Amino acid sequence: MATYRKRCGKWQARVTRKGYETLSKTFVSKKDAQYWARGIESNIDKGAYKNLRYAQKITFKELIERFINEVTPSMRGAAADTYRLRAIARRPISKLSMTELTPTKLAEYRDQRLKIIAPNTMLRELSYFSAIINHARREWGLNIENPVAMIKKPPMPEGRTRVLTEDEKIRIINAIQRAKPANTNVWVPAIIEFALATAMRLGEITSLLWKDVDFNNRTAFLPITKNGSCRYVPLSNTAIKILNELPRNHDRVFPFINGSVSLAFTRYSRKAGVKGVRFHDLRHSAITAMSGKLTNVIELSSVTGHRSLSMLKRYIHLNVSELAKKLDDQTKANP
Repeated sequence: MATYRKRCGKWQARVTRKGYETLSKTFVSKKDAQYWARGIESNIDKGAYKNLRYAQKITFKELIERFINEVTPSMRGAAADTYRLRAIARRPISKLSMTELTPTKLAEYRDQRLKIIAPNTMLRELSYFSAIINHARREWGLNIENPVAMIKKPPMPEGRTRVLTEDEKIRIINAIQRAKPANTNVWVPAIIEFALATAMRLGEITSLLWKDVDFNNRTAFLPITKNGSCRYVPLSNTAIKILNELPRNHDRVFPFINGSVSLAFTRYSRKAGVKGVRFHDLRHSAITAMSGKLTNVIELSSVTGHRSLSMLKRYIHLNVSELAKKLDDQTKANP
């Protein structure tokens, strides 16, 4: 029920309802106070009332910090996520209260950021915004609409189509083997060759443990992958040969940090005169090569770990001229 009292020449309306926080507001006239109170009571009765007090008090930066402390530690990419979230927390937009973080303000932020970052980076930032706000709505009583859902997202850039040729692979490995110190000659070429033989992601390769390699059944077990599920990777004769030639003085098969491998690969690629290539392109190259051997999509996806055909297709870059030859072959077989 609503009660009214006059204080210092103004009228205070007070709405008390079981199960809801007591609300009060001061007005110049009693009529305005009654109008406000009736509106609050009507929304409560219809289930449409939203208490914005928490959203008005808390800033986006405070939500980010709470998310970092309470949610991020349980995430698989906790270190990288924390680093990126702290960077967002340093930006001016984080100082806005959650009622001030409107779609208009967020769209302005998007347009300014797109002047200095790539669209896919902007999409990742917006996904962080959305994840934090949605969690706060579900768990912390934040009664606002998610502004990220109300703005236009930058278009998703075209996926990479870079596939290494056999000559490029040989040139990169030769450049590594010529390098010093000599201890890199064992590990780095082996990682490259293993990536090409298995189509595994870099993080999967560097986290692979010897105890999860089954030489008898020729499989590598990955307890955690990018999509959150475990996976068994079949090991070809080439992959087994690579593993058999490696020293086993560490729990991990390849005791490297992801970043150091990526940097080393980029450095040696430049020395080999191979331009525009990244370590992840080895996965594209491997999957494209495998698609010629494993024509069954289910078999291929079980090797690569893709859950959808659309994602798998982004990694297969077929040679159109080879497809033309296959059409010719089919015509000859069925005159």
